[in-house]
Amino acid sequence: QEQLVESGGGLVQPGGSLSLSCVASGSISAIYFMGWYRQPPGQQRELVARIMSGGIANYADSVKGRFAVSADFAKNTASLQMDSLKPEDTAVYYCNVLLMRAGYLIPREYWGKGTLVTVSS
Repeated sequence: QEQLVESGGGLVQPGGSLSLSCVASGSISAIYFMGWYRQPPGQQRELVARIMSGGIANYADSVKGRFAVSADFAKNTASLQMDSLKPEDTAVYYCNVLLMRAGYLIPREYWGKGTLVTVSS
């Protein structure tokens, strides 16, 4: 069964850096995009960054210039490099992937279980 596993969350001081990773596993024939959402405490989930299989990436305005998303679509992995972190970046970060399962004709969206990032002194 296909699944996503995130890693790399934790506690970091303001101004610090953290890197998140996501690995998609299972019977995958193609991945169309890999991205990251986050859900701050008491708030709705929001898109942070996404990268398409063709290489085009887009970012939330709040993280532009500070975060960088990358992916290796041959290895089904994605990363989110987060620099100059701010307390308002504190959230649970979720990996989000649109993929085609082997033997199927309709792509399906998957979510990881999330990893907590806390930015605090």
